[in-house]
Amino acid sequence: MEDFNKESKYLRAKERVDCLKKFYGNLASYVLVISFLAILNYWTNEWRYMWFLWAAFGWGIGIIFHAIKIFNLNPFFGKDWEERKIKEIMREDEHQNRWE
Repeated sequence: MEDFNKESKYLRAKERVDCLKKFYGNLASYVLVISFLAILNYWTNEWRYMWFLWAAFGWGIGIIFHAIKIFNLNPFFGKDWEERKIKEIMREDEHQNRWE
């Protein structure tokens, strides 16, 4: 049983590290590509129209949602909320089954 717990913890940790690696890879790509687009934007029209901001904004929204998921920043439906709700529903079911 102890080996199962260790293996389970290891697999969860490995999955978490994989998710973090994907997030940081996405963030690094964002910084590099947006920097390149900003330089290209400046080189082509010297900031008369900063079109690279459209790409930065769109991709940035995706980065923000990815960060919320990876770092459990969602205050409404995070892991703690799930556990609290499960316990609440279990208590309600237990209470209802007492009187039936």
